[in-house]
Amino acid sequence: MEFIPTGKILGAQVAGLDLSITLLDVQVNAIIKGLGHYGVLEFQDQNLSTEQLRDFSARFGALYISPGGRAQIPGYPEVMILSNMTKDGQPLGLKDAGQSWHTDMSYSNMIAFANVLYGIEIPFRDGRALGDTEFVNTQAVYDDLPADIKKTLATRTITHDFNKFWEMMRQKPGSTRPALSETEKKLRTPAIHPALLTHPITGRKVLYANPGYSVSISDMPTKDSDQLLAHLFAIQLQDKYLYSFKWRKNSLLIWDNMGTMHNAVPDYTANEHRYIKRCQVMATKFFDSRGTSHPLPWQLNQ
Repeated sequence: MEFIPTGKILGAQVAGLDLSITLLDVQVNAIIKGLGHYGVLEFQDQNLSTEQLRDFSARFGALYISPGGRAQIPGYPEVMILSNMTKDGQPLGLKDAGQSWHTDMSYSNMIAFANVLYGIEIPFRDGRALGDTEFVNTQAVYDDLPADIKKTLATRTITHDFNKFWEMMRQKPGSTRPALSETEKKLRTPAIHPALLTHPITGRKVLYANPGYSVSISDMPTKDSDQLLAHLFAIQLQDKYLYSFKWRKNSLLIWDNMGTMHNAVPDYTANEHRYIKRCQVMATKFFDSRGTSHPLPWQLNQ
């Protein structure tokens, strides 16, 4: 097992592991440490069944099951399909998932630790892979924040709302997303988290805010909150914090949602097929059932 860094602000390739085989605890712990350090890890040339993908993902925490039931694989509700492909006129998966800057599950009391994506069909054009996944290093963003902003945010929280992102995606041209049902809305009420989160793996501070779900900062007038959030988002999206991952067929990508935010680039057409299986790992190794304000005394056993 070897970590091969990209040399950029995020990312490493992990060589020497067949993820279809059950990993040892020491290997899982090494991957967790690698996620904290590199943020984004790629495992190339994997051959995984849906069951093997689910079981690998579950080694890192409880797996999320979407209450809407959309784009799930029958018999595997923990596994979602991200795809622009259709069969008999029906979509095989969510075609527009993640196409705006966000941090998955920040709208939940129990936030996400990791995303696990397995690329089965990757679109190519003129020999170049399409559909990059872009990332921002939010640990590095915090490090560079001006002292006055760090002081302002030190004791404040941010409210995150799922409806903000969903409605934004529904307004995009060609979107087929339906409105959320009342049941879905009740299951996804807004959540409140520290603006500056202590990363449970690295111990470093993170700016835990993102354009997709963050809607307000506590103890601030609405106008001031909106202005500061817009300023924070502009800081995050500076080129120096960005890393773009180029997909390969049969690569598995896993990233740390606590130390990054991400965006899926929709630069492919309906005839350039993309088919990816996805699991969402919650941060249950690091926080108790009440969420990010209640950390667990978690430590790697090495």
